[in-house]
Amino acid sequence: WNYHLTGHLDNAYINHGPTGYPGVSENTTNKLMVIWVEGDNQTADATMLDGQGSIGNWIEPNTTLGQIKFPMANPASNIATQINNGYEIAYFPTVYRICPNRTVTEIGAATATAIVNGLGQCPSPASEPIDVAALKYKGETVHCEGSYTPKVQIQNNGTTPLTSAAISISQGGNVASTGTYTGNLATYGVATVDCSPIANFQGGALSITVSTGDDAVSTNNALSANISLAANAVSQFVTIHIVTDAYGTETTWKLKNSNGTVVQQGGPYSDLTAAGTTTQPVVSAELNPTECYTFEILDEYGDGMCCQYGNGSYAVKDANGTNLVTGSEFADIAKGAFKTGVLNVSESSFTAFNVFPNPATESVNVVFDAISSDFQIQLVDITGRLMNKQVLSGVSGTQTVTFPVSNLAKGSYIVKIVGEGYTATRNVVVK
Repeated sequence: WNYHLTGHLDNAYINHGPTGYPGVSENTTNKLMVIWVEGDNQTADATMLDGQGSIGNWIEPNTTLGQIKFPMANPASNIATQINNGYEIAYFPTVYRICPNRTVTEIGAATATAIVNGLGQCPSPASEPIDVAALKYKGETVHCEGSYTPKVQIQNNGTTPLTSAAISISQGGNVASTGTYTGNLATYGVATVDCSPIANFQGGALSITVSTGDDAVSTNNALSANISLAANAVSQFVTIHIVTDAYGTETTWKLKNSNGTVVQQGGPYSDLTAAGTTTQPVVSAELNPTECYTFEILDEYGDGMCCQYGNGSYAVKDANGTNLVTGSEFADIAKGAFKTGVLNVSESSFTAFNVFPNPATESVNVVFDAISSDFQIQLVDITGRLMNKQVLSGVSGTQTVTFPVSNLAKGSYIVKIVGEGYTATRNVVVK
Protein backbone atom coordinates (compact mmCIF):
# COMPACT_ATOMS: atom_id res chain seq x y z
CA TRP A 1 0.00 0.00 0.00
CA ASN A 2 2.81 2.41 0.87
CA TYR A 3 4.51 1.71 -2.46
CA HIS A 4 1.20 2.16 -4.26
CA LEU A 5 0.84 5.62 -2.68
CA THR A 6 4.21 6.73 -4.09
CA GLY A 7 2.69 6.70 -7.57
CA HIS A 8 5.88 5.37 -9.20
CA LEU A 9 4.05 2.83 -11.35
CA ASP A 10 1.41 5.37 -12.33
CA ASN A 11 3.99 8.02 -13.23
CA ALA A 12 5.94 5.54 -15.34
CA TYR A 13 2.75 4.57 -17.16
CA ILE A 14 1.53 8.14 -17.73
CA ASN A 15 4.82 9.39 -19.16
CA HIS A 16 6.06 6.26 -20.93
CA GLY A 17 3.01 4.07 -21.57
CA PRO A 18 1.54 3.05 -24.95
CA THR A 19 0.52 5.86 -27.24
CA GLY A 20 -3.25 6.47 -27.27
CA TYR A 21 -4.01 4.39 -24.17
CA PRO A 22 -6.31 5.84 -21.50
CA GLY A 23 -4.48 8.17 -19.14
CA VAL A 24 -1.20 8.15 -21.09
CA SER A 25 0.33 11.54 -21.88
CA GLU A 26 0.31 12.84 -25.44
CA ASN A 27 4.07 13.26 -25.04
CA THR A 28 4.67 9.66 -23.98
CA THR A 29 7.90 7.95 -24.98
CA ASN A 30 5.86 4.79 -25.72
CA LYS A 31 8.39 2.59 -23.92
CA LEU A 32 6.46 0.42 -21.47
CA MET A 33 3.21 -1.06 -20.23
CA VAL A 34 2.21 -1.46 -16.59
CA ILE A 35 -0.06 -4.34 -15.60
CA TRP A 36 -1.12 -4.51 -11.95
CA VAL A 37 -2.45 -7.82 -10.62
CA GLU A 38 -4.17 -8.39 -7.27
CA GLY A 39 -2.35 -11.43 -5.89
CA ASP A 40 -4.64 -12.21 -2.95
CA ASN A 41 -7.05 -14.75 -4.40
CA GLN A 42 -9.71 -13.87 -1.82
CA THR A 43 -10.05 -10.14 -2.63
CA ALA A 44 -13.38 -9.02 -4.05
CA ASP A 45 -13.71 -6.11 -6.48
CA ALA A 46 -15.60 -4.14 -3.84
CA THR A 47 -12.69 -4.55 -1.43
CA MET A 48 -10.30 -3.04 -3.98
CA LEU A 49 -12.67 -0.07 -4.09
CA ASP A 50 -12.23 0.66 -0.37
CA GLY A 51 -14.70 -1.96 0.76
CA GLN A 52 -14.74 -3.70 4.13
CA GLY A 53 -11.36 -5.19 5.03
CA SER A 54 -9.40 -3.00 2.60
CA ILE A 55 -6.54 -0.72 3.61
CA GLY A 56 -7.85 1.88 1.21
CA ASN A 57 -9.18 2.61 -2.25
CA TRP A 58 -6.67 1.07 -4.68
CA ILE A 59 -8.29 2.67 -7.74
CA GLU A 60 -8.32 6.19 -6.28
CA PRO A 61 -5.86 5.98 -3.36
CA ASN A 62 -5.66 9.72 -2.56
CA THR A 63 -6.27 13.19 -3.99
CA THR A 64 -2.62 13.62 -5.00
CA LEU A 65 -2.60 10.63 -7.35
CA GLY A 66 -6.21 10.87 -8.38
CA GLN A 67 -7.46 7.82 -10.23
CA ILE A 68 -4.84 5.21 -11.14
CA LYS A 69 -4.36 5.17 -14.91
CA PHE A 70 -2.69 1.82 -15.60
CA PRO A 71 -4.73 -1.39 -15.96
CA MET A 72 -5.57 -3.22 -12.73
CA ALA A 73 -6.74 -6.84 -12.66
CA ASN A 74 -8.40 -8.83 -9.90
CA PRO A 75 -8.41 -12.40 -11.24
CA ALA A 76 -10.52 -15.24 -9.96
CA SER A 77 -9.07 -17.43 -7.23
CA ASN A 78 -7.74 -20.23 -9.44
CA ILE A 79 -6.11 -17.79 -11.90
CA ALA A 80 -4.54 -15.72 -9.09
CA THR A 81 -3.08 -18.91 -7.62
CA GLN A 82 -1.73 -19.91 -11.03
CA ILE A 83 -0.07 -16.50 -11.45
CA ASN A 84 1.40 -16.57 -7.95
CA ASN A 85 2.85 -20.04 -8.49
CA GLY A 86 4.11 -19.34 -12.00
CA TYR A 87 5.90 -16.13 -11.01
CA GLU A 88 6.95 -17.47 -7.58
CA ILE A 89 5.21 -14.64 -5.72
CA ALA A 90 6.28 -14.88 -2.07
CA TYR A 91 5.43 -11.35 -0.89
CA PHE A 92 3.71 -8.13 -1.98
CA PRO A 93 4.58 -6.13 -3.91
CA THR A 94 6.64 -8.28 -6.26
CA VAL A 95 7.59 -6.13 -9.24
CA TYR A 96 8.96 -7.69 -12.42
CA ARG A 97 10.38 -6.24 -15.61
CA ILE A 98 9.37 -8.39 -18.59
CA CYS A 99 11.39 -7.59 -21.70
CA PRO A 100 10.22 -8.11 -25.30
CA ASN A 101 12.39 -11.25 -25.47
CA ARG A 102 10.39 -12.63 -22.50
CA THR A 103 13.20 -12.49 -19.96
CA VAL A 104 11.79 -11.80 -16.50
CA THR A 105 13.78 -9.88 -13.90
CA GLU A 106 12.60 -8.92 -10.42
CA ILE A 107 13.30 -5.20 -9.91
CA GLY A 108 11.58 -4.63 -6.57
CA ALA A 109 9.67 -1.54 -5.46
CA ALA A 110 11.64 0.77 -7.78
CA THR A 111 11.11 4.44 -8.51
CA ALA A 112 9.61 5.54 -11.82
CA THR A 113 13.03 6.78 -12.93
CA ALA A 114 14.69 3.48 -12.10
CA ILE A 115 11.94 1.55 -13.88
CA VAL A 116 12.38 3.56 -17.08
CA ASN A 117 16.17 3.48 -16.94
CA GLY A 118 16.06 -0.27 -16.43
CA LEU A 119 14.38 -0.71 -19.79
CA GLY A 120 17.80 -0.14 -21.34
CA GLN A 121 18.73 -3.63 -20.11
CA CYS A 122 16.12 -5.14 -22.43
CA PRO A 123 17.38 -6.23 -25.86
CA SER A 124 15.63 -4.99 -28.98
CA PRO A 125 12.66 -7.08 -30.16
CA ALA A 126 13.26 -9.74 -32.80
CA SER A 127 13.31 -8.12 -36.24
CA GLU A 128 15.83 -10.05 -38.35
CA PRO A 129 15.35 -13.61 -39.69
CA ILE A 130 18.61 -14.91 -38.14
CA ASP A 131 19.87 -13.50 -34.84
CA VAL A 132 21.41 -15.56 -32.05
CA ALA A 133 22.09 -13.92 -28.69
CA ALA A 134 24.36 -14.84 -25.81
CA LEU A 135 21.75 -14.44 -23.07
CA LYS A 136 23.32 -15.49 -19.76
CA TYR A 137 26.29 -17.31 -18.27
CA LYS A 138 24.96 -20.37 -16.44
CA GLY A 139 28.15 -22.01 -15.14
CA GLU A 140 29.27 -21.91 -11.52
CA THR A 141 30.93 -18.62 -10.63
CA VAL A 142 33.12 -20.17 -7.92
CA HIS A 143 35.39 -23.10 -8.73
CA CYS A 144 37.13 -25.34 -6.24
CA GLU A 145 39.71 -27.38 -8.15
CA GLY A 146 40.33 -29.56 -11.19
CA SER A 147 38.24 -29.58 -14.36
CA TYR A 148 35.63 -26.87 -14.93
CA THR A 149 32.66 -26.96 -17.33
CA PRO A 150 31.42 -23.59 -18.68
CA LYS A 151 27.69 -23.30 -19.45
CA VAL A 152 26.13 -20.67 -21.67
CA GLN A 153 22.47 -19.86 -22.25
CA ILE A 154 21.67 -18.73 -25.78
CA GLN A 155 18.48 -17.26 -27.19
CA ASN A 156 16.98 -17.11 -30.65
CA ASN A 157 16.35 -13.41 -31.21
CA GLY A 158 15.50 -14.02 -34.85
CA THR A 159 12.11 -14.32 -36.52
CA THR A 160 12.86 -17.80 -37.96
CA PRO A 161 13.82 -20.97 -36.06
CA LEU A 162 17.46 -21.29 -34.98
CA THR A 163 18.90 -24.69 -35.86
CA SER A 164 22.57 -24.33 -34.94
CA ALA A 165 25.02 -22.09 -33.10
CA ALA A 166 28.65 -22.23 -31.99
CA ILE A 167 30.03 -21.04 -28.65
CA SER A 168 33.67 -20.06 -28.17
CA ILE A 169 35.09 -19.28 -24.72
CA SER A 170 38.45 -17.56 -24.42
CA GLN A 171 40.76 -16.80 -21.52
CA GLY A 172 43.75 -14.53 -21.89
CA GLY A 173 43.21 -14.34 -25.63
CA ASN A 174 43.31 -18.13 -26.11
CA VAL A 175 40.34 -20.40 -26.80
CA ALA A 176 39.82 -22.51 -23.69
CA SER A 177 36.43 -24.14 -24.39
CA THR A 178 33.88 -24.56 -27.16
CA GLY A 179 30.27 -25.68 -27.47
CA THR A 180 27.68 -26.42 -30.12
CA TYR A 181 23.91 -26.09 -30.24
CA THR A 182 21.80 -28.07 -32.70
CA GLY A 183 18.03 -28.26 -32.66
CA ASN A 184 15.01 -26.13 -33.53
CA LEU A 185 14.73 -23.05 -31.34
CA ALA A 186 11.67 -20.87 -31.93
CA THR A 187 11.77 -17.07 -31.66
CA TYR A 188 12.75 -16.10 -28.09
CA GLY A 189 13.38 -19.74 -27.25
CA VAL A 190 16.37 -20.42 -24.98
CA ALA A 191 18.80 -23.30 -24.58
CA THR A 192 21.70 -23.92 -22.20
CA VAL A 193 24.82 -25.37 -23.80
CA ASP A 194 27.39 -27.32 -21.78
CA CYS A 195 30.77 -26.47 -23.29
CA SER A 196 33.93 -28.55 -23.29
CA PRO A 197 35.64 -28.86 -19.87
CA ILE A 198 38.70 -26.76 -19.03
CA ALA A 199 41.31 -28.97 -17.36
CA ASN A 200 43.04 -27.76 -14.19
CA PHE A 201 41.08 -24.53 -14.27
CA GLN A 202 42.46 -21.79 -12.04
CA GLY A 203 39.59 -19.32 -12.32
CA GLY A 204 39.65 -15.86 -13.87
CA ALA A 205 37.84 -13.92 -16.59
CA LEU A 206 36.13 -15.75 -19.44
CA SER A 207 35.06 -14.12 -22.73
CA ILE A 208 32.12 -15.84 -24.41
CA THR A 209 31.12 -15.44 -28.05
CA VAL A 210 28.10 -17.02 -29.77
CA SER A 211 27.74 -17.19 -33.55
CA THR A 212 25.66 -18.71 -36.31
CA GLY A 213 25.65 -18.46 -40.09
CA ASP A 214 24.27 -15.20 -41.56
CA ASP A 215 23.74 -13.72 -38.08
CA ALA A 216 22.24 -10.27 -38.73
CA VAL A 217 23.10 -8.70 -35.33
CA SER A 218 26.52 -8.93 -33.71
CA THR A 219 25.99 -6.63 -30.73
CA ASN A 220 24.29 -9.38 -28.68
CA ASN A 221 26.82 -12.14 -29.36
CA ALA A 222 29.19 -11.58 -26.44
CA LEU A 223 29.20 -12.23 -22.70
CA SER A 224 31.82 -12.14 -19.99
CA ALA A 225 32.08 -14.05 -16.73
CA ASN A 226 34.54 -13.95 -13.87
CA ILE A 227 35.10 -17.24 -12.04
CA SER A 228 36.73 -17.04 -8.64
CA LEU A 229 38.68 -19.84 -6.97
CA ALA A 230 37.47 -21.31 -3.71
CA ALA A 231 39.23 -20.30 -0.51
CA ASN A 232 41.34 -22.84 1.38
CA ALA A 233 40.47 -23.61 4.98
CA VAL A 234 43.25 -24.59 7.41
CA SER A 235 41.33 -27.64 8.59
CA GLN A 236 38.11 -29.60 8.34
CA PHE A 237 36.43 -27.46 11.02
CA VAL A 238 34.42 -24.37 10.12
CA THR A 239 31.91 -22.08 11.81
CA ILE A 240 28.93 -20.32 10.25
CA HIS A 241 28.16 -16.79 11.48
CA ILE A 242 24.79 -15.25 10.62
CA VAL A 243 23.63 -11.74 11.54
CA THR A 244 20.05 -11.29 10.36
CA ASP A 245 18.41 -7.99 9.49
CA ALA A 246 14.95 -7.05 10.73
CA TYR A 247 13.38 -9.75 8.54
CA GLY A 248 15.09 -12.90 9.73
CA THR A 249 12.22 -15.09 8.52
CA GLU A 250 13.42 -14.39 4.97
CA THR A 251 16.89 -15.85 5.57
CA THR A 252 17.87 -19.50 5.10
CA TRP A 253 21.22 -21.12 4.28
CA LYS A 254 22.70 -24.48 3.28
CA LEU A 255 26.18 -25.95 3.33
CA LYS A 256 26.68 -28.59 0.63
CA ASN A 257 29.48 -31.07 0.03
CA SER A 258 31.09 -31.82 -3.34
CA ASN A 259 28.20 -34.16 -4.23
CA GLY A 260 25.61 -31.46 -3.60
CA THR A 261 24.38 -33.10 -0.38
CA VAL A 262 23.31 -30.69 2.37
CA VAL A 263 25.48 -31.27 5.45
CA GLN A 264 24.37 -28.24 7.50
CA GLN A 265 21.53 -25.75 7.19
CA GLY A 266 19.89 -22.97 9.12
CA GLY A 267 16.97 -20.55 9.20
CA PRO A 268 14.46 -19.17 8.80
CA TYR A 269 15.04 -16.98 11.85
CA SER A 270 12.80 -14.61 13.80
CA ASP A 271 11.84 -11.11 12.71
CA LEU A 272 12.41 -7.92 14.66
CA THR A 273 9.62 -5.41 15.18
CA ALA A 274 11.84 -2.60 13.90
CA ALA A 275 14.87 -2.19 11.65
CA GLY A 276 17.90 -3.75 13.30
CA THR A 277 20.07 -6.84 13.49
CA THR A 278 20.26 -10.07 15.46
CA THR A 279 23.45 -12.08 15.91
CA GLN A 280 22.42 -15.72 15.60
CA PRO A 281 24.17 -18.53 17.51
CA VAL A 282 27.38 -19.67 15.83
CA VAL A 283 27.05 -23.03 14.07
CA SER A 284 30.09 -25.33 14.11
CA ALA A 285 30.64 -28.00 11.47
CA GLU A 286 33.19 -30.81 11.27
CA LEU A 287 33.57 -31.60 7.56
CA ASN A 288 35.56 -34.08 5.54
CA PRO A 289 39.19 -33.01 5.12
CA THR A 290 40.47 -31.94 1.68
CA GLU A 291 36.97 -31.70 0.15
CA CYS A 292 35.17 -28.87 -1.66
CA TYR A 293 32.08 -27.34 -0.06
CA THR A 294 29.56 -24.73 -1.22
CA PHE A 295 27.74 -22.30 1.06
CA GLU A 296 24.42 -20.90 -0.19
CA ILE A 297 22.35 -18.23 1.53
CA LEU A 298 18.90 -17.20 0.35
CA ASP A 299 16.70 -14.20 1.02
CA GLU A 300 13.03 -14.82 0.29
CA TYR A 301 12.28 -11.15 -0.34
CA GLY A 302 15.16 -10.80 -2.78
CA ASP A 303 16.97 -7.88 -1.12
CA GLY A 304 19.77 -9.68 0.74
CA MET A 305 20.54 -8.88 4.36
CA CYS A 306 21.76 -5.31 4.14
CA CYS A 307 21.22 -2.42 4.50
CA GLN A 308 17.79 -0.77 4.53
CA TYR A 309 16.43 -3.01 7.29
CA GLY A 310 19.60 -3.47 9.35
CA ASN A 311 23.20 -4.34 8.55
CA GLY A 312 22.95 -8.12 8.41
CA SER A 313 25.80 -10.31 7.20
CA TYR A 314 27.01 -13.88 6.79
CA ALA A 315 30.42 -15.54 7.08
CA VAL A 316 31.92 -18.99 6.99
CA LYS A 317 35.19 -19.05 8.94
CA ASP A 318 37.91 -21.64 9.33
CA ALA A 319 39.56 -22.69 12.60
CA ASN A 320 41.84 -19.65 12.47
CA GLY A 321 38.90 -17.27 12.14
CA THR A 322 39.71 -16.50 8.51
CA ASN A 323 36.72 -15.67 6.33
CA LEU A 324 36.19 -18.32 3.66
CA VAL A 325 32.85 -16.96 2.43
CA THR A 326 31.39 -13.64 3.48
CA GLY A 327 28.96 -10.96 2.38
CA SER A 328 25.73 -9.11 3.07
CA GLU A 329 24.44 -7.33 -0.03
CA PHE A 330 22.88 -9.61 -2.64
CA ALA A 331 19.52 -10.23 -4.27
CA ASP A 332 17.77 -13.55 -3.66
CA ILE A 333 20.81 -15.84 -3.40
CA ALA A 334 24.55 -15.69 -2.77
CA LYS A 335 27.09 -18.52 -3.04
CA GLY A 336 30.67 -19.18 -2.07
CA ALA A 337 32.97 -22.20 -2.08
CA PHE A 338 35.94 -23.39 -0.08
CA LYS A 339 38.15 -26.43 0.30
CA THR A 340 38.85 -27.95 3.69
CA GLY A 341 42.30 -28.78 4.98
CA VAL A 342 43.30 -31.22 7.72
CA LEU A 343 44.53 -30.60 11.26
CA ASN A 344 47.84 -31.90 12.52
CA VAL A 345 48.03 -33.77 15.83
CA SER A 346 48.83 -30.77 18.03
CA GLU A 347 46.06 -28.67 16.54
CA SER A 348 43.41 -31.35 16.95
CA SER A 349 42.93 -30.67 20.68
CA PHE A 350 40.73 -27.70 19.79
CA THR A 351 39.31 -26.23 16.61
CA ALA A 352 37.04 -23.51 15.22
CA PHE A 353 38.36 -20.83 17.57
CA ASN A 354 36.38 -17.60 17.21
CA VAL A 355 35.98 -14.39 19.20
CA PHE A 356 32.93 -12.12 18.95
CA PRO A 357 31.66 -9.45 18.96
CA ASN A 358 34.74 -7.71 17.68
CA PRO A 359 34.97 -4.82 18.45
CA ALA A 360 33.38 -5.45 21.86
CA THR A 361 31.88 -3.02 24.38
CA GLU A 362 30.25 -5.02 27.20
CA SER A 363 31.61 -8.54 26.87
CA VAL A 364 33.49 -10.82 24.49
CA ASN A 365 32.59 -14.44 23.72
CA VAL A 366 35.22 -17.07 23.02
CA VAL A 367 33.90 -20.12 21.14
CA PHE A 368 35.88 -23.20 20.17
CA ASP A 369 35.34 -26.92 19.58
CA ALA A 370 37.27 -28.97 22.11
CA ILE A 371 38.31 -32.60 21.73
CA SER A 372 38.59 -34.08 25.26
CA SER A 373 41.30 -32.03 26.89
CA ASP A 374 42.14 -29.35 29.48
CA PHE A 375 42.26 -25.70 28.43
CA GLN A 376 43.14 -22.32 29.84
CA ILE A 377 41.48 -19.35 28.16
CA GLN A 378 43.21 -16.04 28.79
CA LEU A 379 42.53 -12.39 28.04
CA VAL A 380 45.76 -10.36 27.98
CA ASP A 381 46.69 -6.84 26.95
CA ILE A 382 49.23 -6.09 24.23
CA THR A 383 52.06 -6.05 26.80
CA GLY A 384 51.20 -9.61 27.85
CA ARG A 385 49.61 -8.64 31.17
CA LEU A 386 46.89 -11.12 32.21
CA MET A 387 43.50 -9.39 32.51
CA ASN A 388 41.27 -12.43 33.04
CA LYS A 389 41.32 -16.20 32.64
CA GLN A 390 39.14 -19.29 32.86
CA VAL A 391 40.15 -22.96 33.13
CA LEU A 392 38.20 -25.83 31.55
CA SER A 393 39.03 -29.42 32.45
CA GLY A 394 38.37 -32.53 30.37
CA VAL A 395 35.93 -30.83 28.03
CA SER A 396 34.89 -31.79 24.53
CA GLY A 397 32.48 -30.35 22.01
CA THR A 398 31.58 -26.69 21.50
CA GLN A 399 32.73 -24.47 24.38
CA THR A 400 31.76 -20.86 25.07
CA VAL A 401 33.61 -18.63 27.51
CA THR A 402 32.55 -15.05 28.19
CA PHE A 403 34.80 -12.27 29.51
CA PRO A 404 33.34 -8.94 30.68
CA VAL A 405 35.23 -6.04 29.09
CA SER A 406 33.22 -2.95 30.04
CA ASN A 407 35.70 -2.20 32.84
CA LEU A 408 38.74 -2.41 30.55
CA ALA A 409 40.46 0.52 28.88
CA LYS A 410 39.69 0.96 25.21
CA GLY A 411 42.23 -0.63 22.91
CA SER A 412 43.57 -3.93 21.56
CA TYR A 413 43.70 -7.17 23.55
CA ILE A 414 44.59 -10.78 22.87
CA VAL A 415 42.49 -13.86 23.58
CA LYS A 416 44.69 -16.91 24.07
CA ILE A 417 43.76 -20.59 24.36
CA VAL A 418 46.38 -22.97 25.74
CA GLY A 419 45.86 -26.71 25.65
CA GLU A 420 47.81 -29.94 25.03
CA GLY A 421 51.04 -28.06 24.35
CA TYR A 422 49.43 -25.94 21.61
CA THR A 423 48.55 -22.26 21.83
CA ALA A 424 46.27 -20.19 19.58
CA THR A 425 45.49 -16.50 19.75
CA ARG A 426 42.97 -14.01 18.40
CA ASN A 427 42.99 -10.22 18.55
CA VAL A 428 40.01 -8.34 19.93
CA VAL A 429 39.31 -4.61 20.18
CA VAL A 430 37.52 -3.04 23.16
CA LYS A 431 35.80 0.24 22.35
